Amino acid sequence: MDIDPSEVIERAATTLEIQDARARRLNAVVAVTVAIIATFMGICKVKDDNIVQAMQQAQADKIDHWSYFQAKNIRADMAAATAVQLELAKDAAVPAAVAKYDKAIADYRELHDREVRGRDELKVQAEHDQHTYDNLNYRDDQFDLSDALLAIAIALLAVTALTGFWALYWVGLVPIGSGVLMGLAGLLELPIHPDALVRLLS
Repeated sequence: MDIDPSEVIERAATTLEIQDARARRLNAVVAVTVAIIATFMGICKVKDDNIVQAMQQAQADKIDHWSYFQAKNIRADMAAATAVQLELAKDAAVPAAVAKYDKAIADYRELHDREVRGRDELKVQAEHDQHTYDNLNYRDDQFDLSDALLAIAIALLAVTALTGFWALYWVGLVPIGSGVLMGLAGLLELPIHPDALVRLLS
């Protein structure tokens, strides 16, 4: 059996061309996949930034409403205390001043009632602000998970491009699918939220 060196060289060159074509094909698939992921991440980032701004506004509103609640509470307590003091002082007043005391007492009781109503309204607003914040935070968690999963996928795709192993590409599809699912859940306000994972990462 004679070995023809030119035939061996030709066979090796053909094998290298086939391997090179496979590597080019894998790199092209990886590049397109990364481009699609990056575009999706950009869209999610814009929406997530808007949600974070809305969360900050809800938090500021909640703090403002609770501060006003406290102020109204103090004013209501002061009005009630003043009305009691005027009641006690009225007993020692001259008969001509009793009508003025009664008017002042009624005014302070009305002020107390008005402050209590305002306080209760502010409590409802502050609780609504907290509810808004919690709902937005739920969606922010979805975008955070999407971002983390897609970052893992991009890292796997980078290793895939370096090693040329198609198997790594298929493994990378798992975090890609999960990341896209979480991103779509955030964009479309879907009730998909892995609470245990969020608590673990928080």
